[in-house]
Amino acid sequence: MAHIVVIGGGPAGLAAAEALAAGGCAVTVVERMPTIGRKLLMAGRGGLNLTHSESLERFLTRYGVARPWLEPALRAFSPDDLRDWAAGLGQPCFVGSSGRVFPQAMKASPLLRAWGARLAEQGVTILTRHAWTGWDGPGRVRVVSPQGERVLAADAVVLALGGASWARLGSDGAWTGLLAGEGVELAPFRPANCGFRTDWSDTLRARFAGTPLRGIALTPESGGPTVRGEAVVTARGLEGGAVYALSALLRDRIAAEGQARLMVDLRPDMTEAALAERLARVRGRESLSNTLRKALRLPPVAVALLREGPDAPPRDAPSLARLIKAVPVTLTAPDSLDRAISVAGGVRADAVDARFMLRALPGVFVAGEMLDWEAPTGGYLLQACFATGRAAAHGVLDWLQEGGKERYPSCP
Repeated sequence: MAHIVVIGGGPAGLAAAEALAAGGCAVTVVERMPTIGRKLLMAGRGGLNLTHSESLERFLTRYGVARPWLEPALRAFSPDDLRDWAAGLGQPCFVGSSGRVFPQAMKASPLLRAWGARLAEQGVTILTRHAWTGWDGPGRVRVVSPQGERVLAADAVVLALGGASWARLGSDGAWTGLLAGEGVELAPFRPANCGFRTDWSDTLRARFAGTPLRGIALTPESGGPTVRGEAVVTARGLEGGAVYALSALLRDRIAAEGQARLMVDLRPDMTEAALAERLARVRGRESLSNTLRKALRLPPVAVALLREGPDAPPRDAPSLARLIKAVPVTLTAPDSLDRAISVAGGVRADAVDARFMLRALPGVFVAGEMLDWEAPTGGYLLQACFATGRAAAHGVLDWLQEGGKERYPSCP
């Protein structure tokens, strides 16, 4: 029986372990944190958005330039397959009003417990508090634990160590040095689904950090889609769902031009003319705050945003309406990698073959956020982690069946 070592106990690694065990392999999962699935549990705090219910063709477009090489894995383990898998663990799902898919329990812990029980039934060994430190010759994986260093013999290895966000949950990107040293081509990490920094006034920062801007629409000034939703004013700038949806475009624009301007529509359900009409009804002697509150019920944080420009907001109704429909906010930098929900960058597409095996290291496969892809929130991130984990596992099984171990006796 082939022994496969899976390094990383997140969704991609556990999905690989399950598929490998079902394929008849002995599997050991190596996880450096005290418990498995920590990022999955964190995602569960928001209800555990597993995947999305839109058509598969539409779903695949969410992966942008990474679609061509992720598509076979996503078709082999589709959103419908993920829902069936969760139901098989006793965690049936439902579709929310936005089309997002959640387990009925609306949290990750029941699913993770059931998944762990299944892996145990399959005979999968899970070693927690074990950190991968490299190789100790062909087919020998070196790990270190509180009890000291040990070497695990492996017929193949699946790496599923995550990207470089949320280091406290286990994904710190430290593996890049080990792979770069073996000649693996890597793209630098960049924050994805992230917030952005801006130079707020001291007044806005002190009074409104942590305050949501609800029911708004955001449009990049230099072109791009308009996204409706919610953002949150932070001490550093802006974050939240509507911002995350534009983060790749804004991040790349800042990299190219040094900054990006975001136009905030504070009342997207009203036309400029309708806003001007309502504003004109308020008596002229009212303060700006009272005018905006009485005419449009704008909250104080929105009024503060209107005051952020270098000039005082105009008082004539048409000009003020025009500003309300497009409040400019200059973004100076993405937030830090560790604060991002996910990352772009990692193992380049051309560094792996169609089975997700590293070209530089035959017998070593890669899955999940270690790979250089990005997608928006909405279930697309977890779906690709599950799908690439299973795809890497099936790649291992195919490689072993083809005699890969014998053909590559010098693999790590």
